[in-house]
Amino acid sequence: MKKEYRVKKNDEISLIFKDGKSVANRQFVLYMLEKKGQDHFRLGVSVSKKLGNAVTRNRIKRLMRESVFQLSEDLKQSYDYLLIARIPCVEMDFHEMKKSISHVFYRGYAFKKKGE
Repeated sequence: MKKEYRVKKNDEISLIFKDGKSVANRQFVLYMLEKKGQDHFRLGVSVSKKLGNAVTRNRIKRLMRESVFQLSEDLKQSYDYLLIARIPCVEMDFHEMKKSISHVFYRGYAFKKKGE
């Protein structure tokens, strides 16, 4: 994923927490904040140390980013998203993770409507 598609700065993440809306399922929490005039969405990914060692956390982050990248055509573009992993996602493979991430984006109404 390109650098301009990432949310990395602490104050940007704090703003998404403070002003954004959140939805969740068992495996993920999604925070969304609309940014008017933004050409493409940006994504922040967070995995707690509770989920495992660095190898495990990095694997989860890679799978999360790839899942969102594959869904990116259908996502609303003028948003900043913050995706947080929960403990049950440690045992998930890529297809289960993509399905779960798709579900949490669906719950947050983050997919484009048919005509957009």
